[in-house]
Amino acid sequence: MALLVLCVVALGGSGRVPRPVPATGSSGRGLAVDAWSQAPTAVPDRMFGVTLNSSTGAMPTFQVDTVRLWDSRTRWSNIQSKRGEFDWSILDRLVDGANRAGLPVLFTMGGTPAWASPNGPRTAYDDGSRTSPPDDLADWKAFVAAVSGRYRGRIAAYELWVMGNDARYFSGSPETLVEMTRTAKAVLDAADPDATVVCPSMGRLWEDEGRQLLERFARLRGYDHCDVAGVKLYQRSAEDPPEQMLGLAAEIDRAFHRGGAHPPVWSTGTTYEIPLQKPLDEPTASAYAVRFFLVGLYARYQRMYFYNWGGTKIPIVMQPEGQPPTAAALHVEEARRWVHGARIRSCGSGLAAGLPEGVWQCRLDRDGSDAAILWNPTGTARVPVPRQVSQVHHLDGSASAVRADRTAEVGPLPVLLGDVP
Repeated sequence: MALLVLCVVALGGSGRVPRPVPATGSSGRGLAVDAWSQAPTAVPDRMFGVTLNSSTGAMPTFQVDTVRLWDSRTRWSNIQSKRGEFDWSILDRLVDGANRAGLPVLFTMGGTPAWASPNGPRTAYDDGSRTSPPDDLADWKAFVAAVSGRYRGRIAAYELWVMGNDARYFSGSPETLVEMTRTAKAVLDAADPDATVVCPSMGRLWEDEGRQLLERFARLRGYDHCDVAGVKLYQRSAEDPPEQMLGLAAEIDRAFHRGGAHPPVWSTGTTYEIPLQKPLDEPTASAYAVRFFLVGLYARYQRMYFYNWGGTKIPIVMQPEGQPPTAAALHVEEARRWVHGARIRSCGSGLAAGLPEGVWQCRLDRDGSDAAILWNPTGTARVPVPRQVSQVHHLDGSASAVRADRTAEVGPLPVLLGDVP
């Protein structure tokens, strides 16, 4: 039987988007978000990704959909320390490990070798790599050809540079970056036409300059040469609620619009400063990790890559390599199960979405059965529960009975009302 969500006004299928309404996150900063509805649309089947901070070939032991390679000793400078010489050992291990685990690989390019740009600025990495493009773009073309030729059918997607609008990663001009993108796309289409080409990812998007460079890349028609746009979607500080990212997603969308580009979007990482931010306590880490992906669903991004897997010098640790998954990882695994194979109907928050103030919701459809994922970033709230619903499902895999007054308590850790697959 279909779930009549929360006895509040359900969002219709008209596609009309109500005006933004304010909601307050735990940081106390205001958030402006849009509630939206649509005809039921499949949840992206590779929504839950992680970036590997490892070079061993080990993979997550909790369920995710895809892995991204960066900070895994697979930069261009690591693979090709001399012109014409390639060391594929680490990349082979990682690709083989991912293939065995059935995880599609997103390979991220960056880090020009010193031989290809000897006078270029150095990156922060210890491999002597440069932030500048190669002096001769033929070297770039040869590298892309070598990688795509070797890993045809084994690497599913290529991110053509990391943080192309951040001088700490790329100090060339937008015009050069567009030319590198055009060149790489042509090579990849010839070598591995089934691979997805992700435009150079853009970071620093809370800053005007970062968004202006994204817009400049779009105006130069850079997005004509790839299948997907890559951006870094993150809150200003790790302590801020993930819902703050929706304000950034709106700014990013406006920058795309001003540049005349409307590509599908993947979030492929976070801020350069993330290792400098302090750890979150376990309950907050679990709630924020799950809501990172839910915010991506809310923003209608096609993929979200959490940074990172394997490492420990970050505010939210999913799984140190060689150790069991943390509670945050296991909760993400359960959230993935809730949405996997479902269709999404709507997302909204607060009174404008027909919800109690402070409550957020995404509504799902699975084979005609309606369900809702709900959470409250600021504390707890009681929500009415329809009579046909007898249990509230939790991210630890348990379920609790609906209260005698036919309400459920919703807090920072999301819950599910409806059938669990």
